[in-house]
Amino acid sequence: DHAVPVVSLQIHYQVGSKNELPGITGISHLFEHLMFRGTKELGPEEFARLLQSKGGEINAFTTKDHTSYFENLPAEHLELALRLEADRLLNLNLDEENFQTEREVVISERKLRSVDSPFGLVEEQLFATAYTQHPYTWPVIGWDQDLRRMTLADCLAYYRTYYHPGNTTIVIAGDVEPEAARDLVSKHFGHIASPGPPTFPKVVEPPQRGERRVVFKKVSQVEAFLAGFHVVGLDHPDIYPLTLLVVVLSGGKASRLYQEFIRPGRVADMEAYLAPPPWSSQDPDLFLFRTVAAPGADLARLETELWDSLERLQKEGVEEAELARAQKIVKAQTVQGLAKNFFRGLLAGLFQLKTGDARRINDILGFYDAVRREDLTRVAKAYLHEDNRTVVTLQPVSPEESQSLGALS
Repeated sequence: DHAVPVVSLQIHYQVGSKNELPGITGISHLFEHLMFRGTKELGPEEFARLLQSKGGEINAFTTKDHTSYFENLPAEHLELALRLEADRLLNLNLDEENFQTEREVVISERKLRSVDSPFGLVEEQLFATAYTQHPYTWPVIGWDQDLRRMTLADCLAYYRTYYHPGNTTIVIAGDVEPEAARDLVSKHFGHIASPGPPTFPKVVEPPQRGERRVVFKKVSQVEAFLAGFHVVGLDHPDIYPLTLLVVVLSGGKASRLYQEFIRPGRVADMEAYLAPPPWSSQDPDLFLFRTVAAPGADLARLETELWDSLERLQKEGVEEAELARAQKIVKAQTVQGLAKNFFRGLLAGLFQLKTGDARRINDILGFYDAVRREDLTRVAKAYLHEDNRTVVTLQPVSPEESQSLGALS
């Protein structure tokens, strides 16, 4: 797209928290931090400073399925970004000082995002209960004890195994000629040795055979519960009706949950959530509900009323106007995103990583258009039922009782 002289460069490594093992959970996210600690030629954070001085936007993120780095910058500096990315792939400065520094940063980040947040540990408990065999059972940030006992040797082994061209997808979107872009990638990455794509064992979570319930006691000003239902990943066609079902239930003030629970003041908050394409997980994910009770409300009764509401939806179906509204919202969000090189690149890159087919970016609007009312009813019945449900209830306790239960970590 030559409309504006800017480009988005994205380097996606096919390794996330699901590729970790007990004992080194959180290493993927920790390694994202280490990638900014400099190379043989560049000092810590100098990578970012160089590209920001050219007008670039620099960042990275780690998910359950991949670790991604990106630069959005003027097209004239694309080769500089490729050269720097290849340099830190090949010559990363992995020493004890950098490792210790970033490990402490991640431990503090875990405390902020999980331990000290209102529902962070509750959500971790939900996934740890819902998944009994699949590695989605642990959080992307990792377990505290694993972060503390991780070593530099663990990171060096991880680096050699996953950070090489054979495990990398590069996406370039914007003001660039395809052949010239390929030549630049070949120039800077083509000489880097690769052992080939790593072998990832396919782990399938067994079907859940009955509701699982957990009580989580924590100092809290509110009562709440989180619930999760096993659904599908990005490569399954049901991801599109499930995405639209989230909007029907929880998308704005016209949604069912807002009108039935939030507007009358019966709850402080209630939402449904499932990561939409292309953010959907590669393997089967959880369709989530979170309810925060209003002061004085009966949390158990609210839960029963939520399941009754879902049962009515399954029996009576969704109105045509509800489906049309959901389709308009999701398609509008998608089209707005497609105006940006960054989102175009993400769609292509993440579809390639998770499904092996980047060209699905061309069909995503059609996938939503093809959904019918009966599809929403079908997926609601297929996935949102009691035997497939895990519920974690947040039970407020006093600081003294919380302390007697042991330290949060």
